[in-house]
Amino acid sequence: MTKILMVAAASMEFPGILAHATGVRPAGLAVDWSRFATIGDNEFLLAANGAGVRRAAAAVDAALAGFRPDAVVSTGFCGALSPELAIADIVVGDSVAAGPLRFPALPPRASRPHRTGAVASIDHVAGTAAEKRQLHAGGAIAVEMEAAGVAARAAAAAIPFYCIRAVSDLAGEDMANDFNKALREDGHFDTMGVLLGTLRAPLVRLPELFRLRQRCARAARVLGEFIADCRF
Repeated sequence: MTKILMVAAASMEFPGILAHATGVRPAGLAVDWSRFATIGDNEFLLAANGAGVRRAAAAVDAALAGFRPDAVVSTGFCGALSPELAIADIVVGDSVAAGPLRFPALPPRASRPHRTGAVASIDHVAGTAAEKRQLHAGGAIAVEMEAAGVAARAAAAAIPFYCIRAVSDLAGEDMANDFNKALREDGHFDTMGVLLGTLRAPLVRLPELFRLRQRCARAARVLGEFIADCRF
């Protein structure tokens, strides 16, 4: 049985995967959320520890203390940089770019549709179409916040690394809500702060929150279907 460590920012990125799993049970890692699960011939350790490189790297460290995976996967949601990407499209990274650093990523064997390309890993939410265009000009097709931390730890431990993401926002969109202002040091978003912020422009910001919630649910479902079909 292949052992796979999957690291995301939040547990809300895992329901689609868990829908295809058996033997789901708490893993007891020193992270925000963790579960063991089995899908086919794969034994997964799923871990979520908040947004950002530092929190993701800490999740890998906690997992490797008692679990030796055959593969490490950075997963969850991402922002589209390529205008061709649609909501819930699957992005399989062939590399992860974090400033001057580049980490190679392997492709899983999968029959379901997906796009392959470089993934930009940054320290904040890319909230404007202008920033997304700039990142896309650098060669990346999607952006997220954790993969570089996961990739660095996987490389240090000489474990094969994969990056598999599902799109939750589009390349041409500006976000009305300031999620960066609500991001706390512990890698979690201040939900009350976001909600209070909607009062400044409720007709625009509240619908965006509802829309994002629906998109994330769809992206999580499609991500789970893709992962269940993968061979690492």
